[in-house]
Amino acid sequence: MLGEGDSGMIKQKREVLAIIPARGGSKGIPRKNIRQLAGYPLIAYSIEIAKQSALVTRIVVSTDDKEIASVAKEYGAEVPFLRPSELAQDDTRDLPVFQHALRWLKENEGYQPDVVVQLRPTAPIRERDSIDRAVRLIFDNPSVDSVRAVVIPDKNPFKMWTLRADGLMDPLIQLKAIPEAYNAPRQSLPEAYWHSGQIDVIRPETLLEKNSMSGEKIMPIILDPLYSIDIDTLDTWQYAEWVICSHKLDLAYPGKSPRPWPEKIRLAVFDFDGVFTDNRVWVDEEGHEMVAAYRSDSYGISRLAAQGVPTLVISSELNPVVEARCKKLGVEYVYGVQDKEPVLAGILGQKRIMPGEVIFTGNDINDLGCFQLAGFAVAVADALPAALRNADLVLKHKGGHGAVRELCELILDMYFKKVQ
Repeated sequence: MLGEGDSGMIKQKREVLAIIPARGGSKGIPRKNIRQLAGYPLIAYSIEIAKQSALVTRIVVSTDDKEIASVAKEYGAEVPFLRPSELAQDDTRDLPVFQHALRWLKENEGYQPDVVVQLRPTAPIRERDSIDRAVRLIFDNPSVDSVRAVVIPDKNPFKMWTLRADGLMDPLIQLKAIPEAYNAPRQSLPEAYWHSGQIDVIRPETLLEKNSMSGEKIMPIILDPLYSIDIDTLDTWQYAEWVICSHKLDLAYPGKSPRPWPEKIRLAVFDFDGVFTDNRVWVDEEGHEMVAAYRSDSYGISRLAAQGVPTLVISSELNPVVEARCKKLGVEYVYGVQDKEPVLAGILGQKRIMPGEVIFTGNDINDLGCFQLAGFAVAVADALPAALRNADLVLKHKGGHGAVRELCELILDMYFKKVQ
């Protein structure tokens, strides 16, 4: 096989081992490594980008947890061992975890990689080619101990401070060439880089012989800060989910890649319960049902109609509330439908509309047939995981809490930018 590098010489392919450390006892976000992020377990994103790499030859998850191990295998990683519990504590550092993995693989399989790639599950958003770029960098620079992903931070460290015991402040960093650097214009300060944690590529001898995760000779791979998200709180989790679901970045998705917006929209189709409503129902003692809807959806629907984009509701619900609400909104409707896909196909045939000119918005597994038929599938923010996984776009808003209005505004902005 052709080896990587510039020599062009034929040599044996080098072994690139991706290790994904994922312990089971996370405290900030319990079970976060297998918690669903935009429809997939968090760890699946790191496994997927390693699978898509042209240079990674093996993917191993180091975990102490049998459930994490099972999920990791399901998405295509190996789990040849379970990590000892003493290496899965809150204060366990990366180094002994990686040393354990390398020693186990050598002692039990005789396996020794040329380089090791660390992929932290908490940094699921990475540029597609970033692993291969980092690996090529270390192969092309034999004297380098490691390569680390860095980004230009939005805050300059020369303007940061530490607090003394007496309550006064000291500058975090001082420069001889620039007195009072903290008062200097940002443009005159040295460029600084932040270790984003998305990718580290390390030589095994750095880990085992130099007893270090990085060594002394560290080369950077500079990444786009838009991809730099480290999940350690629910707030950062929600932000990462929004970034993934917005489909604005070129990511390695564990499932199917999202389709682009249709070139033209001739019909916007919606499920009702869980889209126009929040999927709850109030029932009185006589069995009468009431639902809650989002009032300003009506304005979004009317604005679409003014631009010549008709709307349609297809619902499995038998309650006449569907009819009442749709009539008020001026939306065409069909309700009491058990199988939505053939109904939608029939309507498109009658209207002579191509499926590729249709957007369908849903929230549940009974919407998946329409997701596939339509040219573009949209899920509300609180849709079931199966719907999230199969959607081309996931909205920010939940069903019954502005999701319909949000989609209307997106369509108007996408296709009718001059509309106010």
